[in-house]
Amino acid sequence: MALKCGIVGLPNVGKSTLFNCLSNAKAQSANFPFCTIEPNVGVISVPDDRLTKLVEMCNPRSTVPATVEIVDIAGLVKGASKGEGLGNKFLANIRETDAILHVLRCFDDDNITHVDTTVDPVRDMEVINYELQLKDLETVDARLAKTLKAAKTGGDKTAKLQAAVLQAYKEALEQGKPARSVRFETKDEQKFARELFLLTDKPVLYVCNVDDSAAASGNAYVERVREAISGEDSDLLVVAAKTESDIAELDTWEERKEFLQEIGLEESGVSRLIRAAYSLLDLQTYFTAGPDEVRAWTFLRGTKAPQAAGIIHTDFEKGFIRAEVIKYGDFVSLGSETAVKEAGKMAVEGKEYVVQDGDIMHFRFNV
Repeated sequence: MALKCGIVGLPNVGKSTLFNCLSNAKAQSANFPFCTIEPNVGVISVPDDRLTKLVEMCNPRSTVPATVEIVDIAGLVKGASKGEGLGNKFLANIRETDAILHVLRCFDDDNITHVDTTVDPVRDMEVINYELQLKDLETVDARLAKTLKAAKTGGDKTAKLQAAVLQAYKEALEQGKPARSVRFETKDEQKFARELFLLTDKPVLYVCNVDDSAAASGNAYVERVREAISGEDSDLLVVAAKTESDIAELDTWEERKEFLQEIGLEESGVSRLIRAAYSLLDLQTYFTAGPDEVRAWTFLRGTKAPQAAGIIHTDFEKGFIRAEVIKYGDFVSLGSETAVKEAGKMAVEGKEYVVQDGDIMHFRFNV
């Protein structure tokens, strides 16, 4: 699927280091602002123990994991909404993403320059959020002026609905709240709201970049961020980007596991972040499994069976007849598709079936 997360933050907070760990791409990482000018894009495999288990059971000739697309975007500075630094390019690149991974510096290091000289992740967060809100307010004000005129002069019902949506956004933004804090009741309102592509309407995950000693438990900086976002509809994840970079250089899985255990982690921050990004985009996974291939297929939460089939091939959706569905837990506990069928655990579902995360699917179609 074409959905993607953008990594944003002030210069020198660890965005490109983190991106390199995620994608193994070689984004330039240097101790000065704007070292990442063009957005770097990485297509990253999503860690999934279920896929690993299915491969063990089916021993297929090929394996295809689910993926998520991550974009590393140039660092933003105060005044970006007015074009300061690389502001206009930065904001345009954010607009093209579907969710935001907002990296905050939560570590002290005299060797790494901070654009505001001191480390204060809450201040840094507010700088970026303020710039995004200013740009959204500019967008809303420009659209509202035209829409109000149409609503008054022509009695246009659609214009009146749009004006109400824009006014609700304007009030929230002027109060320093993100657009995503506004909820709309009707489908028409929700549709128009989506079409505005407001920057602060995108879901956000705050990524607190800490040093090695705080990788497992966080630190005082992290707690300040946690408190600051407590009223937001957003989550927080603690990652030590430099530590993750060291882990990535180890040759074997055993070495990596031992390293993680030494710093008190069961799993790398990169794996947790990839899954969090996948979830942030509201993505889920269904599987196809057999001796030829075990594959994870990505779909949007709430997708019905014919549309899920269409992800494999458009003919599957056009000629959809039914879906044969096995729950992952049943497949693992019973040991094979044959055993599942014999136990009466395979369901036959029609066009209205909403695919669930972890379903093992087989589609019947006729074109």
